Amino acid sequence: MATTLDQLASYLDLRGWHYHRDAENQRIYTGVKAQNLENFLIVLNLSENGEFLQLQAPQILSLTDHIYKGPALQTLATIQYQVKMLRLEYDPSDGEIRASIELPLEDAPLTQRQFDRALSGLIQLVDHHAIPRLRQTLATGTDPGSPSLAQQMLHALPQDFLSALAQALQQFPQAS
Repeated sequence: MATTLDQLASYLDLRGWHYHRDAENQRIYTGVKAQNLENFLIVLNLSENGEFLQLQAPQILSLTDHIYKGPALQTLATIQYQVKMLRLEYDPSDGEIRASIELPLEDAPLTQRQFDRALSGLIQLVDHHAIPRLRQTLATGTDPGSPSLAQQMLHALPQDFLSALAQALQQFPQAS
C-alpha cells in the first residue's frame, strides 16, 4: 500500500500550497511563512518504494562553535524526549539542526488526515515550540522549559509531607 508523490501533491493541492516535485529523488519541496523562522523549508521524502514518508525541516538552526552549545544540545535532547512525533537531529559535521516526522506506511495508505496531522505538527512544534526554546537557551545558557533545581526538589517530595508543611505554615501569623 505505497504512497506516491501524486498522492502527496494532491494533499498539498487541497491546502492550496505551492511546491516543487523532484520525481527522480522521490521528494517534494515546499515551505510556509512562519513566525520564528525566516525560511521554513519542508521536504516530503518518500523512500522504500513509498512505504516510508519523512516530513523534514532542514536547517532550522545552525549550531557550530557557540558558548552555550552544550546547554542547547541538552535542550534539543529534552525537547526530543518531551514531544511525541517530532525528531530533532544535530549534524556535528556542519552544525545543522533539523526536524522531522517519520511515518512508516507498510500496510496502509497514507490518509489526508494523517498527512495533515504530521505536516501541521511539524510546523507547530518547530515554529512555536522548539525554535523559541532553543533560541532562548542559546541567548542565556538556560533552557526555559526545564524546571529549576528548587522546582525539581519540590516535585520530588512526598505529597503528604507537602500537606503537612502547608498546615504548619498556616500556624504562623501573617506579616503585615
